Amino acid sequence: MAISTSMKQGFLDRARTEPAAAAAIAVFVLSLATLAGAWFFEYVLKLAPCPLCLMQRIPYHIIIPLSLLLAIAALVGAPRNLLLVGFAAIAIAAACNVVLGIYHAGVEWHWWAGPVDCSGPLTDLRTGGSLLDQLHAVHVVRCDEAAWRFLGLSLAGYNVLISLVLAMIASFGLSTARLAYGTASRAPAS
Repeated sequence: MAISTSMKQGFLDRARTEPAAAAAIAVFVLSLATLAGAWFFEYVLKLAPCPLCLMQRIPYHIIIPLSLLLAIAALVGAPRNLLLVGFAAIAIAAACNVVLGIYHAGVEWHWWAGPVDCSGPLTDLRTGGSLLDQLHAVHVVRCDEAAWRFLGLSLAGYNVLISLVLAMIASFGLSTARLAYGTASRAPAS
C-alpha cells in the first residue's frame, strides 16, 4: 500500500514539474471523458448517434491512446522530436474534429445540406414491396436533427468546443516541449 501511494505521489509530482506531461494527461482525461459522455448518451439515455456523430468519435480513438503514450514519454524523458510530433498529431486531429463538428452543427441548424444518407430524402423506391417493407422497419438516425440540446448547443456544438480546448492544450504542450526540451538539454553525451 505504501509503495503504490509513494509511486502515485511521485507520478503526480513529476507531472507537475513536466508541463508537457501535464498537457498530455489533460488531453487524455478530457478526451476519455468526452468519449465516455458520448457512450452515456448512446447507451444510457438511448440517443442513437447519426453517421456524422460516429465520424466525430474517430479522432478521439486516435487522441486517447496517443495522449497516454505522450504523457508516459514526457515523464520518462523521451526525445524532444517525439514529443513535438505527438503534440502536433493531437492538435491536427482535434482541429479536424473542430471542422467536422462545425459541419455537423451547420447541418443540424439547416445552414447547409448534410450527407444524403442521413439527411436527404429517400429516392425512387418503386422497385418492389419487400424493399419498401424493409425500409419501413429500419429507423435512420438523421444528421440534420439534433437529438439533444443544452443552452442552445447540440452535442455537435459541444464537440466543437471540446475539440478547440483539446487543440489549445496540445498547442500548449507543443510549445512547452519546444521550450523545455531544447536542443542543448537533449544533446547526446559524447
